[in-house]
Amino acid sequence: MPVTVAIVGSGPAGFYTADALLKDGNVEVDIIDRLPTPFGLIRAGVAPDHQTTKKIQQKFEQTALDDNVCYFGNVEVGRDVTLDELRGMYDAVVLAVGAPFDRKMGIPGEDKKGVHGSAAFVGWYNAHPDFRHLDPDLNVKAAAIVGVGNVAIDIARVLIKTAAEMADSDLPDYAAATIHASPLTDVYIIGRRGPIEAKFTNVELRELGKLETAVPQVDPTQLPDGVEGDWDDRDRRLKERNLATLKEFAARRRDELPKAVHFLFYASPVEVLGGDRVEGLRVERTRVEGNRAVGTGETFDIPCGLVIPAVGYRSVPVPGAPFDAQACIVPNQDGRVAPGLYVAGWVKRGPTGVIASNRPDGVAAAAHIRQDIAAGNKPGRVALQAILGQRQVRITSIADWQKIRAMEEGTALPPAPRRKLSSIRDMLAVLDGS
Repeated sequence: MPVTVAIVGSGPAGFYTADALLKDGNVEVDIIDRLPTPFGLIRAGVAPDHQTTKKIQQKFEQTALDDNVCYFGNVEVGRDVTLDELRGMYDAVVLAVGAPFDRKMGIPGEDKKGVHGSAAFVGWYNAHPDFRHLDPDLNVKAAAIVGVGNVAIDIARVLIKTAAEMADSDLPDYAAATIHASPLTDVYIIGRRGPIEAKFTNVELRELGKLETAVPQVDPTQLPDGVEGDWDDRDRRLKERNLATLKEFAARRRDELPKAVHFLFYASPVEVLGGDRVEGLRVERTRVEGNRAVGTGETFDIPCGLVIPAVGYRSVPVPGAPFDAQACIVPNQDGRVAPGLYVAGWVKRGPTGVIASNRPDGVAAAAHIRQDIAAGNKPGRVALQAILGQRQVRITSIADWQKIRAMEEGTALPPAPRRKLSSIRDMLAVLDGS
């Protein structure tokens, strides 16, 4: 009898786990996701103009089409079926639910209109059903993005690119209309520490030097002569490349192009300014001591009408699983939570790394399952199908996803690769032929 495994979450961590499980055979894997569409942040987190990065979902789709795998979309654990029920039906359950919500900055004024966390904002311009109706007011001339990782650079680039530059992206129509009508001319990317501590990759950073209408701006006095500190060889090479790119940016003039992306290092937000809505961001100058940003007491204000904190994501509790509210993870020992219960991805270790960073988690979870469970003795899929049928839950399959994908690709205006549906209702309507 095969070992039956339920994976909750169909993002990279979930699919890497499924792929690792399949390598040994004699396993039945069911992937459960609350959305009708699979692939998690590949679909709803990768920037719409980074189509090459999204191609990993083709490999994941091949995993989903394996005879030993079944996709259960539009099924929410805690609403349609409980975790305890899943653990009773399956030999093993792997939680790979990611970290879908924003961390707060923890400063006065961040509840004002015009403050949108990066998870919400990226979800909005990526047609995620949870954020379709975010409706950000982009009738602003300046925006401040707090954070110096790839997400911050993605947001800046999507905000400042022209319609022509985004033509071959899958930016949804409603977001494109709002962004390209914006009078935005200046975007500020703000980091509490210096350029050496920044988390962006060089490929992402260099893209900002190739924009048609916006010039990157860096204060040369904030750039060190070289990379100092105790870094491993790989990190040192990355930081040296970033520093070289930032020095190129520092040599460019503000009047080269009508718009600008400004890098402000050694600056920590202390208050969002304004009345009901954002009018500016007050920041405190910092210095780095032992890799920590320490405030100097000196502040300055950045006039802006939009503030987007990109300071990290957080997981939320899965009903029935333990949860560390401080670290925002499910407590675990290298992926083991309890007998038959495992975690992978951001809910295991926090929201760090790139897509491929989730692969070791999937490999580890699969190895633990093989080590802990010699043979299957629980019904798995047939039991889940039965209980969801009794509860009249509308399940979407991988074949249903292919129909949705065909609709999205078939209605796109070239060179756009697809015209993404942004509501669950519309996705299900495609399947109903309406």
